[in-house]
Amino acid sequence: MERCDNCKEDILRRLKRIEGQVKGIHRMVDEDKYCADILIQVAAVRAAVNKVGGLILENHSRSCIKKALHTDGREEVLDELIDVVLKFMK
Repeated sequence: MERCDNCKEDILRRLKRIEGQVKGIHRMVDEDKYCADILIQVAAVRAAVNKVGGLILENHSRSCIKKALHTDGREEVLDELIDVVLKFMK
């Protein structure tokens, strides 16, 4: 996967933050914290993961797909992009 260095750094930073959030949720469950508070944190993690996925999908579209469209396999490239987007949206 090709990506710009700033994009990679941003994604890795976000993943580290998500990792910390998940550890915090684990701690909250272990300490029997209020369920609603835990669910709020779960929603925050889900949103953060979706954002990371969106950034990776954007990068894939701008680099890998763009480059592949300049070759002969345009139809296959578009099929792959559609497949990836549909899987990401599940």
